[in-house]
Amino acid sequence: MRLEYFQMVDRVVALDGETITVSSSVPEASPVFDGHFPGYPILPGVLMVETMAQAGGWLLLALNGLTRMPFLSKVAEAKFRGFVGPTSELTVHATRTHDGSGYAVCEARIESGGKRIADAEITYRILPFPAPELEQMMRDTARRIGLPGQS
Repeated sequence: MRLEYFQMVDRVVALDGETITVSSSVPEASPVFDGHFPGYPILPGVLMVETMAQAGGWLLLALNGLTRMPFLSKVAEAKFRGFVGPTSELTVHATRTHDGSGYAVCEARIESGGKRIADAEITYRILPFPAPELEQMMRDTARRIGLPGQS
């Protein structure tokens, strides 16, 4: 996880049909933790939502063969059930629950240490890549994180 660069997914663990599982290791140190909160550093909820959104995004990219880009459109029913601190190991699951009309919806959840930490319903707008540089960066990142089908 590189918080300052919004690179929340370290590795794809599994891709099975309409579901992806990814892993993320929260860094020991980050400027994010300097202010959230001094003496009791925890990952901000918005970054947990971003982590779930990225897991679902990688699922949608895989399902469409990296031909179209999913952009975050809506977050609903987000619930935070626990805290995530530095050095936490996260497992993130996302399942596509709807696809059509240029939109897709995923149900996502974060677990750590066998406990559910957060979950949300996330809607994406699926569009052509707006820039070739973005498409290339996504393809390079897909290879780096081990998205199946990328060589």
